[in-house]
Amino acid sequence: MTDTSYLQATRAAYDAVAVDYEKLLRDELSAKPLDRAMLAAFAELVEDPGTGPVADLGCGPGRITAHLHSLGVDAFGIDLSPEMVAVASRTHPGLRFEEGSMTALDLAGSSLGGIVAWYSTVHTPPELLPTVFNECHRVLAPGGHMLLAFKAGDRRRHLDQAYGHELSLDVYWMSPEHVNGLMSEAGLVMDAQMIREPDESEKPRQGRQAFFFAHKPKGSGEEASG
Repeated sequence: MTDTSYLQATRAAYDAVAVDYEKLLRDELSAKPLDRAMLAAFAELVEDPGTGPVADLGCGPGRITAHLHSLGVDAFGIDLSPEMVAVASRTHPGLRFEEGSMTALDLAGSSLGGIVAWYSTVHTPPELLPTVFNECHRVLAPGGHMLLAFKAGDRRRHLDQAYGHELSLDVYWMSPEHVNGLMSEAGLVMDAQMIREPDESEKPRQGRQAFFFAHKPKGSGEEASG
């Protein structure tokens, strides 16, 4: 799948499900203490106000952006789907949301104090992940932090229906070792990894969930801009 076709398919799918997605996942974090703990730890890492704001990449309806804001983080959301951005803006009117792609962020180099990519790379074809991580490195300020959440494994599943809508969307489970290597190649330094088993609210087929903390080293320029 080409860069363009993957983006078109993902945008169309999430435009279709935006309203129902927000309703179904609105309170999901309340039943996930380990996920909240990862976000709380990230909030502490990026509390230095001098490094820039935090971007929630692939923010969807803005629930993670809003949660970070509740923890005192200067966070804003970026999403590929204009319908998701519209839903996020209506649901969280005091926060900033804008359209954009993780493969080509409309952000200045070294402008962010942090990045959260909360399951937002799960539709990215594996061959395009280096582009995403290079972009993350480019826009992070030296010393800035990144939290990546993704599905751990090694498989692809095609969805023809989700959230009550017909669509066409691929979902990828990625090897933590492989993702670690790609982030390292992009110039991001790994700080911590957590792998958890699916909890009671998740179907067994969802498998293990991975959470990676990484940072852009101080003194780094924009060499790995992709």
